[in-house]
Amino acid sequence: MKVSLHEQLKLLRIEKKLSIEELSMKTQLGIEKLTAYETGEQIPSKQSLFVLSTILDVPVSNLVDGLK
Repeated sequence: MKVSLHEQLKLLRIEKKLSIEELSMKTQLGIEKLTAYETGEQIPSKQSLFVLSTILDVPVSNLVDGLK
């Protein structure tokens, strides 16, 4: 089963033992924005996806294509 982008973001953040506040500091993205990404209320821009993939140590393609 494919895991959606917003679910992946939260799972990866938790796997890396990062709070939403810590991820915000590392990515320079606001807490509200990250929360909206994790709940599926907003879709990250290409630039945000690149930053998130770098910090979460996964290829952008994994985030875009989803985990299976």
